[in-house]
Amino acid sequence: MNQPVEQLAAAARTAVDDVIDVSTTQMAGLEKLVELNMATAKAALSDTAELMQTMLSAKSPQDLTAVATAMAEKAAAYGQAVAGIMTETGAALAKAAEGKFSGVQAQTMATIDAALKQAPAGSEGFVAAFKNAMTTGQAAFESAQASTRTAVAGYEKSVATVTEMATKATKGSTKRR
Repeated sequence: MNQPVEQLAAAARTAVDDVIDVSTTQMAGLEKLVELNMATAKAALSDTAELMQTMLSAKSPQDLTAVATAMAEKAAAYGQAVAGIMTETGAALAKAAEGKFSGVQAQTMATIDAALKQAPAGSEGFVAAFKNAMTTGQAAFESAQASTRTAVAGYEKSVATVTEMATKATKGSTKRR
């Protein structure tokens, strides 16, 4: 496969396979969210009658606080589960994207180098400028990729912190009773 057209066709086939892989990963994450939501809805339906009985038979504000605390704990657990699914799916997509991008990048550079070798005489300046632009573009992309990783890590840490604080707050209100 020395011809640039054949190399580009191979890259296109690889890109289609990559899109299928990404779609499969996204669907797996969506499936997990749907399963979680179905389980949560079933639990909510079964808990509703009990919750109403408890609220109607409450004799003090502390009884109502216990009901609210139980509901808050369930909401915090649901939030943790959603965050876990989102983090897991995002990490799988990021890993796949990084691996695929480096392969595509290497293949693209090889194709461009092959095409530039066939450039007519006297176009050395253009070839050098083009290669410089490609190198600069790669550096910019790698910088953006590093920034994205940092932002995602910060988001994951924030979600974990907020979830932990909510869990502690509900447990703390339970202990004060």
